[in-house]
Amino acid sequence: MQALHMNKKQTDLIDFDKKHVWHPYTSMSDPLPSYLVESAKGVHIKLATGEKLVDGMSSWWSVLHGYNHPMLNQALIDQTQKMAHVMFGGLTHEPAINLCKKLIDITPEPLQKVFLSDSGSVSVEVAIKMSLQYWHSQNKSEKHKLLTVKNGYHGDTFAAMSVCDPVNGMHQIFESVLMKNIFAPAPESHFYQPWDDSELVELERFFKTHNNEIAAFIIEPIVQGTGGMRFYHPEYLKACRILCTKYEVLFIADEIATGLGRTGKLFGCNWAEISPDIMCLGKTLTGGYMTLAATLCTDHIAETISNGEAGCFMHGPTFMANPLACAVANASLDLLDTGEWQQQVSFIESFLKQHLLPLNNHEQVNNTRVLGGIGVVETYSPVNMATIQKRFVELGVWIRPFGKLIYIMPPFISNEDDLGMLVKAISTVLDEEQCFDE
Repeated sequence: MQALHMNKKQTDLIDFDKKHVWHPYTSMSDPLPSYLVESAKGVHIKLATGEKLVDGMSSWWSVLHGYNHPMLNQALIDQTQKMAHVMFGGLTHEPAINLCKKLIDITPEPLQKVFLSDSGSVSVEVAIKMSLQYWHSQNKSEKHKLLTVKNGYHGDTFAAMSVCDPVNGMHQIFESVLMKNIFAPAPESHFYQPWDDSELVELERFFKTHNNEIAAFIIEPIVQGTGGMRFYHPEYLKACRILCTKYEVLFIADEIATGLGRTGKLFGCNWAEISPDIMCLGKTLTGGYMTLAATLCTDHIAETISNGEAGCFMHGPTFMANPLACAVANASLDLLDTGEWQQQVSFIESFLKQHLLPLNNHEQVNNTRVLGGIGVVETYSPVNMATIQKRFVELGVWIRPFGKLIYIMPPFISNEDDLGMLVKAISTVLDEEQCFDE
């Protein structure tokens, strides 16, 4: 259907894309359709075929302030006039220094050292390497494993993949080469349910049994994202911090998806009023403009590593602290600093609670849930991705479900009309059997 509205150049582009360009989580022998984008502005993605789609995904949860934001655009233009990139080994620059200052100011107080990298997965790799090198520097190399919980997701690179859910992460394909880590049961107490601390008995058993070999515990604060869009109770997160301290295990908070306002607090950790030993940031750091990530740690961790055998931290990406990325990240954080995001996320949450949660009564729906700027409709049957994606485009929205989860994380600037279109589109496809597999 898309090709009927395309000119020859656009058709040739799509044909080449289909034959040669590998998209995420997509077969090359039978690829899912890809839609050619012409431009994007505000909350809208404009396709080459003319459709204007309300974006419900924030381009995989990263575009906080909308597309083509004048302040973020200007930050890139200004920085381009000075330098697009310079190596960070032996050199430094104002955009990176200012960014690190801002990150230290807004994250929990014990986090005082910042390592900049170029993607969320790499920031997790850095966090894992930090924890391993930290214990090695204390002559405790036996502490070389990670403890985490099932249903988690931390990225697609190798160390990050080793702490993703063993089933959802398809570990069996890479089992022979992945780190052998330890998985506790996933949190069970829902964010909005009364807290039941009985599940901590099993969690503490893992800490007690394995603490001599565990370097760090890693978890996504409050929201388990790609592992199932699960919202768990803040008391569980608070207990994780207590157990890490009790059993001398470093606490890694993966705030790549939850950080910078998405859950209704600036960081997921804020819901439990805890401070991790290491924090990972990514996705939203540049407002969705460029790839950039940060791993923050305490003075104690940095000093222990620096005084160890290597005398330094053994990592250094080529595009570490890219000036363009740092400049736009500074502009994005300045927008957050106005505090407007709090009203924006509160509005999104209120609207979705009023209009998305009632879809729970639909016969196709198992559960609906909302937290901050996140809305989830969990269905009984898995979606038919090609069919449902096409229908969403026809309905004027961009929503990318997976499995049994139709979820939205719209840009913070989304208004009532935007959100209304997203909810209406979800409501519409729920009535269409062809959008779901048997």
